[in-house]
Amino acid sequence: MTPDATEAEIHRLEDVVDLGKFLQARRARVNPGDVGLREDARRRVPGLRREELALLAGVSVDYYTRLEQGRAKHPSDQVLDAVARALRLDETTRAHLHRLAGNSRLSPLQARTGVRPSLQTMLAAIDAFPALIMNHRQDVLASNRLARLLYGGFGWDLEANPNFVRLLFDDDSREYFPDWDSVCALETVAQLRKMAALFPDDAAMTSLIGELSVRHRFFAELWARAEVRDCNIGFVRFEHPMVGALELYKDQFRVADGSGQMLVALTAAPGTDDYDKLALLGAER
Repeated sequence: MTPDATEAEIHRLEDVVDLGKFLQARRARVNPGDVGLREDARRRVPGLRREELALLAGVSVDYYTRLEQGRAKHPSDQVLDAVARALRLDETTRAHLHRLAGNSRLSPLQARTGVRPSLQTMLAAIDAFPALIMNHRQDVLASNRLARLLYGGFGWDLEANPNFVRLLFDDDSREYFPDWDSVCALETVAQLRKMAALFPDDAAMTSLIGELSVRHRFFAELWARAEVRDCNIGFVRFEHPMVGALELYKDQFRVADGSGQMLVALTAAPGTDDYDKLALLGAER
C-alpha cells in the first residue's frame, strides 16, 4: 500500500470477498430493458432496483435485501442460481458468486511460494516459444529465455520476479499492447478478482489491489465493475521494439494442486510471420 493511501480507500477494497458489494455492483450493470422491465426516467441509479432483482430471481424483497446486507446466512444453491440467472452471470461468475456465499462444496486453496521441479523442467523444455510461470497474484515465478527476450524489449526484467499486473498498469506499457484498454487491462483485472476470492486470506493480494487502486484510476474503475473471468486462452498483440507487430496465441495451464500457479505459453503457427519474428527474436544474443 502506498504511503498516501487513505483509510477510506483501504476499507473500500474489502469487497474482495464481500458478497453484498459484489451483488450491488453486478445489479447496477443489468439494463432493465434487457430483462423485460420498463425503463423510466425516474431511475436515480443505474441497473436494477432490489425489488426488481428479487422479482426476477423469484425470492422475496426482504430476503434479497438481507442477502445484499450480509444478514442472510448460508443461502441455498437454488437461491444463488436464481440470483445468478437474474443477474445474467456466466458460468465462471456464477461459481464466483457461490464461493463468495461460502458454498462448502468449493474446497479452499493453498498458495505455495516455490515452483515444483517438474514445472521447472517443463518450462526449460519449451525453447521455441515464450513461456513463464505465474502465481495467483500474477507474480512471475520463472520464465524461459524467449519470454525474457520478448518482455525485455519493453524494459521488463522477468528474472527479478516482478508482478505482471504492476508492469501492465505502468504508464509506458500502453505503447507495447495495441489492445491495452479493451482487452489486456480488462482481462487482467477480471482474472485478479477471481483469484482474490479463491485466496481471501492472502494479505499480499489485498495489498496489491489496494496499491493499484490508489495509483491507477483505471484499475479502480475496472475493479468496481466486479468482472470475473478465466482468460485461459486468446490472442495477445504486441508492438515490439525489435520485431514490430506481433500476434501470439496465449494458453494458460492451471496447475491442478490448488496452489494457484499457472504455466503461460505464447505461440505462433509455423510458417507465419509471427513465427518467423519469434525465431528472429530468439536469435538475439
